[in-house]
Amino acid sequence: MSALHHSELSGLRLISRGKVRDIYEIDGDHLLIVASDRLSAFDVVLPEPIPGKGEVLTRVAKFWFERTRDIIPNHLSELPLEQAVPDAAERERLGDRAMVVKTLKPLPIEAIVRGYLIGSGWKDYQASGRVCGIELPKDLRMADRLPETLYTPSTKAEVGGHDQNIDFARTVELLGTDLAEQVRDTSIRIYDECAAYALEHGIIIADTKFEFGLDAAGRLHLIDEVLTPDSSRFWPADEYRPGASPPSFDKQFVRDYLETLDWDKTPPGPRLPPEIIRRTAEKYREAEARLTGA
Repeated sequence: MSALHHSELSGLRLISRGKVRDIYEIDGDHLLIVASDRLSAFDVVLPEPIPGKGEVLTRVAKFWFERTRDIIPNHLSELPLEQAVPDAAERERLGDRAMVVKTLKPLPIEAIVRGYLIGSGWKDYQASGRVCGIELPKDLRMADRLPETLYTPSTKAEVGGHDQNIDFARTVELLGTDLAEQVRDTSIRIYDECAAYALEHGIIIADTKFEFGLDAAGRLHLIDEVLTPDSSRFWPADEYRPGASPPSFDKQFVRDYLETLDWDKTPPGPRLPPEIIRRTAEKYREAEARLTGA
């Protein structure tokens, strides 16, 4: 399987090239989002792509967009890809990596939802007994299920920057009370319902992030990606043991490898060994198979 580090499409204007996604303008109402095979870790884009990763991300995102349609509308458009990218060779190169979406106004926050105590949340708890300012019971262990689902939003960083955690009061300042509450409540509902589904299929969704946008009428939509191995921490339920960092189906596998290196987590990122690339690609594909049956 060939990898796509970055896309090149004739006839469409490239608006941005993010950590993973290339975004093109189709017309005033539609965008084309291409999930490349680039991998970012610690907010740094790594030199080597993961073959097939972008296709997994896109198929999984579309799966969840469909499952959450009754909770919140999303940015997927019915405009055919053939109309957006008429060149058959270019479409073949994209594979399943492309989504045609409606042009919406993105909100300036990432809605992070945590169901388990891991990652930066665990480090925060060890230092303060809190996660993003939210007080938690004493004596929780690494990877413990949290007493309740936590909503811990952050700002959205530019490529090469680091997202910054913010409290709910700050989201009210940025969005207004009604919209901030709607984003929080919708995020928690999506997580709780989808995490329950995933658990039935052998995957624990430890935490995740959502992004939202508004249409011209001010109606909230789910955008970007949803509950993918890039935006979430996936653990195999049959190997879950509180008290240690569980194995994962997501890029945590790469993060764990990078933590063994003498690297200061600033660009440029280190090159990944072929074995790490191969095993990472396998983990992405297994996550998709468990969740979607594909």
